Formats: sequence, structure tokens, C-alpha cells
Amino acid sequence: MKKSILITGCSSGIGHATALALFRQGYDVFATARRPDDVLRLIDEGLNAHQLDVTDPDSIDAALKWVLEQTGGTLYALFNNAGYGQPGALEDVPTFALREQFETNVLGLHELTRRVLPVMLTQGYGRILQHSSVLGLVSLRFRGAYNASKYAIEGLCDTLRLELEGTGVHVVTLNTGPIRSKFRDNAIKMFEKNIDTAQSRFAEVYDEEVYKRKQKKEEKDRFTRDADAVIEKVIRALEAKRPAPRYHITGATQLLALFKRLLPTRGLDALLRKIQ
Repeated sequence: MKKSILITGCSSGIGHATALALFRQGYDVFATARRPDDVLRLIDEGLNAHQLDVTDPDSIDAALKWVLEQTGGTLYALFNNAGYGQPGALEDVPTFALREQFETNVLGLHELTRRVLPVMLTQGYGRILQHSSVLGLVSLRFRGAYNASKYAIEGLCDTLRLELEGTGVHVVTLNTGPIRSKFRDNAIKMFEKNIDTAQSRFAEVYDEEVYKRKQKKEEKDRFTRDADAVIEKVIRALEAKRPAPRYHITGATQLLALFKRLLPTRGLDALLRKIQ
């Protein structure tokens, strides 16, 4: 029997690459995306796809119903991948923008997890993969909204793992680092949409450090990896008899996780202030 997996945020980047890779390996992949045109593109690529907006409970219900109708009411795995980054100094991030960040990255993830859990608990097995980040372990300037959302995911994962002990349902936290995708481009769009740079005390810093990211070539960044690095750990989490509670993905994540354990708070702060 094919192992079934529901993946959110498959329009591009990690979600898209993972859906295609698992499909080619024989998984029964259910790929989802928020925009209908992206869903049609996924279908054209040969994937079984459906529209899913994780901020809309009705959309979650419809997508999960679609999956369960095709699997006979079972689901082996859920990969909560959907999310985005809202850059900007915390004092410049409007409260509505912080709320929107949490609606997608945290509350949508939680709602879909809650809807899937009864299925997995009834069948007595399952894998829930939650996409966190290195920024769920350490914080960087101008990433406060995103940092907060990923720290929240860490808390949800750690608690859920304790509550599901002995049920056969495994919770896996994926702490990804810099991966080549459209994440940076999408983050810049959100920055330009929601941050009033003209009124900010960081206006000059934004010009120097944020906008130059438009021209930054990820290929020249030795810490940036392809999506294959994530796919490798996803497959390990799906195939292992007893998957690890978390996987640190990319050298940057491994280093910063190590520094957090070893350095005092002021020392870590001094290091993190140097990272852009």
C-alpha cells in the first residue's frame, strides 16, 4: 500500500520540490496550494492537487475531505510546510501584519494538525512534520514577526510530542536554514507592502541591508542549500521506524543551534547582530 502524505504550500520552493520528489518515489502525494492557478499548474505537472488556504477553516475541511475520500479515510503523513516571512523591525511591523503572520505560520498549522489527528489516532499511526526554522532556535534583527511565529511552532511541537507519546503518531520538527526558493522574494514583497520605511529610524539600514537582498545571489552564499537537503530529511522522517524529534537542516542551522547551547546570552547576541 502506498504511503499517503498531505503537503501544504506546494506552489514553489520546498513544498513543490518535496511533493515532486515523494511522488517520484511512489508516495501517494496530495499537494495543495492557496491559489487556484498554482493548483492547476501542479496538476499539469502530474500531481494530485487541491486548493488549500490554511487560514480558512472551510478550505481546510474541503481539502481534508478530498484527501480522505481517496485514501479510504486514512492518512500516513502531514507535512505542514505553508508559511512566509514578514520582515521589518518589530517597532515597524503593524499589529495586523503580525496577526497575519501568525494566521498562516502558526494558527493554520495548528488547525490542520487538529483536523488530521483524529484520523491518525484512530488508525494508530502517523507522521506529522512541522516546518520550523533556524529562526525558531535563534533570533535575528528585522525578522521579529517570523522569529515569533517559528518560536510558537517550537512550543506547539514540543508539547504535542509529549501528548502523543505511545499513540503511534510521531511529531517531527524540521529546523531548516537558508534554502534556495522564492522565500526571499516573497518576504521582500511583504516588507514593501507593510513597512513604512520613510517613518522608520531604521530607514538607512533598510536601504543598505534589506533592499540589497534583491540583488543578492544565493548561489554565492556557501550556507544556502538546495531543497534536496530538506527532502533528504523529510524522507528520513517518513521512513524511520522511530524518527528523530527534530532535524537540523543546513550547516547554518547546525552551527547556530550549537552556538545557542554553548554561548552565554550576551555572547550569542553579539554574534547574531553580525548576521544579516
